[in-house]
Amino acid sequence: MGVLAFNHFNIRAPKPLLEEVRTFYVDVVGLAEGFRPAVPVPGYWLYLEALPILHLVEWGDVLGTPACERGYLDHVAFACDDLEGFIAKLKTLGVGYTRRDFDLTGGAFTQLELTDPVGTGVELNFG
Repeated sequence: MGVLAFNHFNIRAPKPLLEEVRTFYVDVVGLAEGFRPAVPVPGYWLYLEALPILHLVEWGDVLGTPACERGYLDHVAFACDDLEGFIAKLKTLGVGYTRRDFDLTGGAFTQLELTDPVGTGVELNFG
């Protein structure tokens, strides 16, 4: 059981600001816009070589305030193994989480979502 690699970070913002963020990370940092699965919220995936390390999500007034407001940096994510081992560990430590199972183009995976002590979302992805 363990964290295998950094997966991605996510920034959400209203459309005009999101466009500025996209431009910054593409033009200044040098990431490249690439494939993004068909998800119901507009946005971009920005890649470092073959890795989609930055997910940008449009989040405007029409969607309302998220249940747990965390600012523009929404979460960090890690690719992991041993789903059942992690679940047992979280339960032992008394750490709350939400489980989401996906079956998207490219394969099925499970995501555990939790929040760190300062409110940043943490995604643990098991594929």
